[in-house]
Amino acid sequence: MSVINPCPFCHEKQEKINRLKDEIICLKDRLRHRERTEKEGFFGSSTPPSQKPVKANTQEKPKKPRGAKNGHEGFGRKSLAFSDADHVERVAGETGELCPVCGDPLEDKGDDHRSVLDSRPVKAEKIIYLLERKWCRRCRKTFRAEPPGVLPKNLYGNQLMANAAVMHYQHGIPVGRVCEQLGIGDGALLNIFHRMANLFSGIVPELIEQYRQSLVKHADETSWRTNGKNGYAWLFATTTMSIFLFKKTRSASVPREVFGEERLPGTLVVDRYNGYNKMPCNIQYCYSHLLREVEDIEKEFPDQNECLAFVASVAPLLALAMGLRRHPLSDDQFYQKAIEVKTQIKALMESPAQHMAIRRIQDIFTENEARLYHWTVNRDLPPENNLAERDLRPTVIARKVSFGSQSDGGAYSRGVLMTVVHTLKKQGVDVAARLKYTLDQLPKDMSMDPFDLLFPRPP
Repeated sequence: MSVINPCPFCHEKQEKINRLKDEIICLKDRLRHRERTEKEGFFGSSTPPSQKPVKANTQEKPKKPRGAKNGHEGFGRKSLAFSDADHVERVAGETGELCPVCGDPLEDKGDDHRSVLDSRPVKAEKIIYLLERKWCRRCRKTFRAEPPGVLPKNLYGNQLMANAAVMHYQHGIPVGRVCEQLGIGDGALLNIFHRMANLFSGIVPELIEQYRQSLVKHADETSWRTNGKNGYAWLFATTTMSIFLFKKTRSASVPREVFGEERLPGTLVVDRYNGYNKMPCNIQYCYSHLLREVEDIEKEFPDQNECLAFVASVAPLLALAMGLRRHPLSDDQFYQKAIEVKTQIKALMESPAQHMAIRRIQDIFTENEARLYHWTVNRDLPPENNLAERDLRPTVIARKVSFGSQSDGGAYSRGVLMTVVHTLKKQGVDVAARLKYTLDQLPKDMSMDPFDLLFPRPP
């Protein structure tokens, strides 16, 4: 039988103790949040690396033993065969015909050979073409030969233009360094990029049409400054193409311009940014973002058993879902396992929870069920948006180096040339060689479609 203490002073003390305990818990949560913000930034684990106030040192991984295993053939550097050499040069010795020690004649013992990989400095080569001119007495016309590999009224050759585009837009070499290596001015280099972008301006709309019909689509965006003002770099990608658009806004008008209004086949894999939600196709939310939010619960509430149990149950399932496509499973085994993982995730999300952080994650899954499980019926569809994240990485690096574009024209040229260069790279061709080939063919007939030259359609 419980006894109620009638003492008003004891009751007042207990109320004060309870109030102080609540205040301590609140202060601990605020302190933990401040410590995480100081370490991880304002967006927690989703903070971009460039905005993290403190970055942990990279842990050195234990080095693996070098060399091939016993009984296995090694993969070390092999000697170059004479048939594969671009150039064979015989080097005479410095000793002459007599022994430098005793003075006796030296006998010829043949040659040793040594394989070396070397390259020549990349510099602009100054060329003067002597163009043959012939005159017809009857027609009274003069016919002149055209210089090879040069666009009309252009000072720079097509090989230089192709190399410059690859150096800057594929390898990310800054404009100043490209100018230094090629031996040309920065104004001339930017004019080269603008002229190439104008020639290839029709490439982006045609790639957008192909992108719309793709069964698996990816999209993402990141900040990009143009002419000193905030803007965004948009990426729309598949496994065979990357389309870059540099716009001043992050509104849904940009993806709506790409996707159009008519219903499209396939599925779009994105994060949960609201700008993609009304696109006319199926949508698959990225599990990587969801996994980070689930793991954040454990970091935010490390002393809450309910939170720890929830993270321990959900995080492995999300990780398994993302890695299931890489497992050596037959299609039947994959889809059976995918349904099992989906069932387990749904059961955890429908279980009643007390903690608000858990309920927030559960609400995401229950309210967006139609956008979370398309990967279970299509093995080619990844449940994460890592492809877009990787494709955007060169743009993020360029943003750190160049701080954005200096003009709207520069942003437009960057979008066109990055689209062309990175799409060619994805299709496994020599980017510089294909660009040069296209630039070589256009002067023969300027009405030719550059798309057919850059991306020839199969017969």
